[in-house]
Amino acid sequence: MSGKEGSGGFRKRKHDNFPQGQKKEEKENVNPSSPLMTSFKSFQLELDTRHDKYERLVKLSRDITIESKRTIFLLHRFTSAPNGEEILNESEVKLDAVRRKIKQVAQELIGEDMYQFHRAISPGLQEYVEAASFQYFIKTRSLISVEEINKQLVFTAEDKEETTNTTSSSQDKQPHTWSLKVTPVDYLLGVADLTGELMRLCISSVGNGDIDTPFELSQFLRQIYDGFTFIGNTGPYEVSKKLYTLKQSLAKVENACYTLKVRGSEIPKHMLADVFSSKTELIDQEEGLS
Repeated sequence: MSGKEGSGGFRKRKHDNFPQGQKKEEKENVNPSSPLMTSFKSFQLELDTRHDKYERLVKLSRDITIESKRTIFLLHRFTSAPNGEEILNESEVKLDAVRRKIKQVAQELIGEDMYQFHRAISPGLQEYVEAASFQYFIKTRSLISVEEINKQLVFTAEDKEETTNTTSSSQDKQPHTWSLKVTPVDYLLGVADLTGELMRLCISSVGNGDIDTPFELSQFLRQIYDGFTFIGNTGPYEVSKKLYTLKQSLAKVENACYTLKVRGSEIPKHMLADVFSSKTELIDQEEGLS
């Protein structure tokens, strides 16, 4: 047995050689008001403040994601609702509520580098882009631009409750407008998720006997897919990963158009959705095997 090992065969640690009393004396001799301790306390306060803000942004992003999903579910009723304008108006009210949440995010990021907190807010922004672009497509049959989305995310401090609790000096320092810019990556990821909602819109349109919408969606999705292929593997990893899902959605919509074109006259309208759904399931199974 070597001399460095104790009776139990365990290697003794270096600090075991120091008596316990000496350790306590060293702790007691630490001066809490020393410049070094003061610096570390300021670092601790800064890190705690940043961590608390990050957690608040995560919660806001979660709320934005939930409300955006509810808006998307509402917009899917557009094809079957007797009055589509009511659905659009209700979706606009929901999106306004989402934008109020995004305004809170913008207020949290005043004076901060957004990219330090980007991971906390990115999921919510992607879901908002998906909801806003879905509503825009239903209205205009075109794709909303990132500039148009960012234009909707410029806020002003016109609410009285935001200014009553602040002093005049703080009002002079704090800007009266806030803005939050969606990054190009978040925009692209939101648009990629939009293609899945358009595929579901195609299914519901076929079920309602709408023969024109699937062909229109097929052309629109083909243009989006061509745009993403120009990015290819040169873009961020998340964008290239979404390209596979986008290709799946495009294949399902094109398969629906093929079915409608070839067999649309011989299949009753109320059975078209069932035939289309079975075809999409076959596509999923084939891609799962490959």
